[in-house]
Amino acid sequence: MDWLRDAHAMEQQAEQMRKAQAARIAHYPQRKARIEQHLEETLGQRRLVESCIERLGGSPSVIKDAMGKLAAFGQAVGGMTTSDEIVKGAMASYVLETLEIATCTALLGAARTVGDIETQRVCEQILPQEQAMADRLLAHLPELTEEFLVRDATSGVTAKK
Repeated sequence: MDWLRDAHAMEQQAEQMRKAQAARIAHYPQRKARIEQHLEETLGQRRLVESCIERLGGSPSVIKDAMGKLAAFGQAVGGMTTSDEIVKGAMASYVLETLEIATCTALLGAARTVGDIETQRVCEQILPQEQAMADRLLAHLPELTEEFLVRDATSGVTAKK
């Protein structure tokens, strides 16, 4: 149950972080569109994890959820103060994706071990989404960095976000 609550809190954190990033991105429309798309996946993932918690007779942890949201807020505020917000945001997103992948993989193993077929199914549904986003972030990080550097070196062009 604790791991499911951790996963739920992580989805809350991811949701807040993605909302903040999408709201601030002004000059990178493809990045913004992909964040918004994955935000929709994240909302669905949170609901799926929540359904597992409730099916097992529990409820999400208010404290863990609040801490996840607080961490996302700190990330958003910290990013606003950097001159390379778009690049650092992409890096932070990749780190979060890999943490989500690891969490989901551990939950999948736990669900298999205890015979929780529904949680196993949920993890098998979520895991490819997280892997696809992580792969995309990593593959596009050099391109995004290059675009940032070109924009940053061009007079009168905003590069930060």
